[in-house]
Amino acid sequence: MPSATFAGFHLAGLKLKDKTTNANGRSGIDCGNHWQAFEKGNYAERIHEKVNDDIYAVYFEYEGDHTQPYSYFIGCLVKEAASVPGDMDHLFIPAGEYRHIVARGTMPDCVAGEWKKIWKSDLERGYRYDFEVYDERSRDWSDATVDIYLS
Repeated sequence: MPSATFAGFHLAGLKLKDKTTNANGRSGIDCGNHWQAFEKGNYAERIHEKVNDDIYAVYFEYEGDHTQPYSYFIGCLVKEAASVPGDMDHLFIPAGEYRHIVARGTMPDCVAGEWKKIWKSDLERGYRYDFEVYDERSRDWSDATVDIYLS
């Protein structure tokens, strides 16, 4: 499985108010509602110091493995000294090596399907910061490509 090394980077966006969990499909509901809030609030457009138009979805503050509660964040890459609007949150992703998985197909099923494969696999994971990158290749939801990075 390919890997990628990242220098630490900063995101501005919206953190899910409470932690979510994969139990009983809760994260699908919470994360889906969070995406709707992010889009409805035009958060991506309101981040003025974005590095590009990519959107990151981050899973972090794990209380254990994928069966335990974790935090969720959606945002955009910003420069280190970027000012973050008052109704938004800031998240720093530390430098590290990440396993790279690519989800392809119809959204959001292709991403959900890759996560189910990851959860069933025997991959050694750090459960620190895992993230998805939605770039120009994910704009067409009928034929999307999304990069998933696992700590």
